[in-house]
This record gives sequence, C-alpha cells and structure tokens, in this order.
Amino acid sequence: MAKQYYAVIDTNVVVSALLKEDSVPSMVIDLCKNKTIIPLITNEIIDEYREVLSRNGFNFTQEKINSMIETFRSQGIEIKNEFEIDSFIDPDDAIFYEIVMTAKNKEPDSSYLVTGNKRHFPVKPFVVTPREMLEIINGEK
Repeated sequence: MAKQYYAVIDTNVVVSALLKEDSVPSMVIDLCKNKTIIPLITNEIIDEYREVLSRNGFNFTQEKINSMIETFRSQGIEIKNEFEIDSFIDPDDAIFYEIVMTAKNKEPDSSYLVTGNKRHFPVKPFVVTPREMLEIINGEK
C-alpha cells in the first residue's frame, strides 16, 4: 500500500478546489478521496467548511457542498483537540493549527497543515501550501 499522509486541510484549500477543477488544491482533495491524504477533522472544522462554502458569494450548490463535506467525513479521522492556543492571528484559524499540533504529538513525522495562507500560521516545516504537499507526496521535498 502507498504511503499515507495525515493533513488538516484549511478552508481556503477546500474553497479553491471547488472554484477551480484541475487546480493544485483540487488535486489535494482528490488525494483525500483516494486516501493518500487522510484528512484530520473535528466538528468545528466541518462546521467552518459548511459555513464558508455556503456563503452567497461562492454560489456553490448544496449538492457540491454536501459532497465535499461527505468526502471529509467518510475519508477523514476525527481528532479530539488536545492543544489549546490562547491567542492566534486569526481566531478562526486556531482550530486548524490546534488539530495539527494534537496530531503531531501522536505522530510527529506524518501530519501536515495544508493552507493557501501560510502567513496566518507559525513558520513550521509541517505548515505547507497545496503545491508543497504534492511535492512531499511525490518525494520532491
């Protein structure tokens, strides 16, 4: 079996994947669908996805939103948050960092946070862009 990677997928990656098929973010979501990437989720993260994807500006159909949420629910692993952050640049991003840190405490070498906004997070080698995640999987990084 091919190597599996664990990743918290930031909402901006999910939005980008739905906005543009065949984009690098959509390739990351495809890797979640085929279990190369195992999404790390919480109810709070799923609620964030649903809330953002449902915003009027995006005009995603309910079918597309439900399909994306189902991908994360069916392919992901629910993680209990064990890492609290007192203050964070964007409080909505804190849960994503908290979950990757919880996972890293259990499996230090195999967990990533995939985001299109690295500047919103501490500079760490496990906080990667979608392209960097693909490079890691392809052995280029």
